[in-house]
Amino acid sequence: MSALKPFVVAFVIALALVPLCRQLAVRLGRVAQPRADRWHRRPIAMFGGVAIAVAMFAAASIFDVVASRPVLAGCALLAFATGLVDDLTTLKASTKLIVQIALASALLFFGYRVNWVESMTLDSLLTLFWVVGITNAFNLLDNMDGLCGGVSMIAIVGLLIEAASRGVLDSPESRYLAALFGATGGFLVYNVYPASIFMGDAGSLLLGFSFGALTLSTNHHAGGRSNLLPVVAVPVLVLLIPILDTALVTLSRWLSGRPASQGGRDHSSHRLVAMGLSEPRAVAMLWTLAAAGALTSIMLTRLNQTWSLFAAVVFVFGMVLFAVFLGGIRVYDDAEARAGARPLTPLVVEMMYKRRVAEVLLDFCLISASYYLAYRLRFEDPEEFLRNFSNFSQSLPVIVASQLIAFFAVGVYRGVWRYFSVADTVVMARGVVAGVVSSQLAILYLYRFSSYSRAVFVIDAVLLMGSLTLSRASFRLVADFLNRQRETGTRVVVYGAGDGGALAVRELQKRPSPVRIIGFVDDAPHKIGTRVLGYPVLGDFEWLEQLLATAAVELVVIAARRIDADRIRRLRAACASRGIALTRLTVGIEDLIVPFNAGRPANSIKN
Repeated sequence: MSALKPFVVAFVIALALVPLCRQLAVRLGRVAQPRADRWHRRPIAMFGGVAIAVAMFAAASIFDVVASRPVLAGCALLAFATGLVDDLTTLKASTKLIVQIALASALLFFGYRVNWVESMTLDSLLTLFWVVGITNAFNLLDNMDGLCGGVSMIAIVGLLIEAASRGVLDSPESRYLAALFGATGGFLVYNVYPASIFMGDAGSLLLGFSFGALTLSTNHHAGGRSNLLPVVAVPVLVLLIPILDTALVTLSRWLSGRPASQGGRDHSSHRLVAMGLSEPRAVAMLWTLAAAGALTSIMLTRLNQTWSLFAAVVFVFGMVLFAVFLGGIRVYDDAEARAGARPLTPLVVEMMYKRRVAEVLLDFCLISASYYLAYRLRFEDPEEFLRNFSNFSQSLPVIVASQLIAFFAVGVYRGVWRYFSVADTVVMARGVVAGVVSSQLAILYLYRFSSYSRAVFVIDAVLLMGSLTLSRASFRLVADFLNRQRETGTRVVVYGAGDGGALAVRELQKRPSPVRIIGFVDDAPHKIGTRVLGYPVLGDFEWLEQLLATAAVELVVIAARRIDADRIRRLRAACASRGIALTRLTVGIEDLIVPFNAGRPANSIKN
């Protein structure tokens, strides 16, 4: 209840103040104009960050946060002031970076640290990197209506629940979070799609710096918590979306020859829209992923650590693969690429599909994580796990080497992810079995297999097989899911719900311009009402003719192998009269060289 009052006060103040700030921004001419490197397409008032800051600091002052934590509040105020000056006069990126480093150094001087490692020097560097990185991450995340504000509110909820689990919900930091929650919520009412006001750098720098500072601690014993894992994992998981978005943008701009500080339409949200999702749906998807990260962090503090750690590892690997998938989506056209940057918009396509180094590194992580989780699952009691930890650490190099060699030997690294199939699963299964058997033989030779649990290797094989399959199939699974979420793009109906229809869908999904597949049409009565590749079979040929009459479709693809010439004629006439495109999928094998005796009996060949 102690956090409820700051939230309510800040929310009411922000709700009333945002319209006034919007009017002030318009009067002063502080309006974000549409630009080629920005997402919005109409002028939008700034100064939303002013409303957030005034509401937050007012509530923080009323509920004794400013007085009890003057360093935290003062540095946050300076971060807001830096953003406001940038909104008014446009500061250089280097100037903002210097200010951020100075503010992070001030926190460090007064004892605020991440407390992740024992070394004070290394921990100081990590603290500076963390605060500056998170500050800029939220600054970059403010690129689409409601995105930064929504992710911020989800992160605050996760941090407040984590504080409640430690019994510090009445602390000044929790009241600060509650005030920030209310101020951001009042602003978000006006910032969701279609936004009528932006928070600007004043708001995003305030939010980012606040998160970076509030995840620090002045207690040099890991915040008084007995396990270091939650100390590191909780803030990382809660803030994983802005962290991954920043990493994706920075790396993609660096590889394509663009300055990291330059604005652009290459964020994760923009890439989702480029795939055909609407702007609200793209933002909602990132909100959902942010909530999943917060939920995973809560599991680490409240549930059995073995299972919550397993969920955390799976989630982080999934998010990394999701970021890699987004990196392969083209968000700049060729003209923009020629304007001054290397045309390398698909970020990690070459690395992940052709350069096996990245694939081997991923497998190294999966093998290590699977083996560790196998031990955690086999020895759930913490004391029992610690007694067997020496076996784990001693055998881990053997496991990693054996599995990687087995994968290479059976041909795991000859496959291409985008064409992953059942045959690749069989190859991976052979690699896993060969790796497990060879590693057990090696351990038997080296350590006589004394005190090792055979169940660990069985669990490890199951976990490794599952993680390998998901990693290889991830691109296809994510692409299929996002394609079904599309709300924009050419509306397509596929005629033929058999193998040809499935092939047509695959070919349509490879098009550079987005398509929105409405569903299939098929004349077989038993197929109507079923689903193919996740898309419904809507009706028969007569149903398709009625659909064409409504002009609810823009492209018809004939994928049926056998179709009457009369039906093709009727489809041509119906599509031509309504301006609907009509195509046909043709698949066949063309003979280029035919042996002279092909098709002739051997005894008919003349000498």
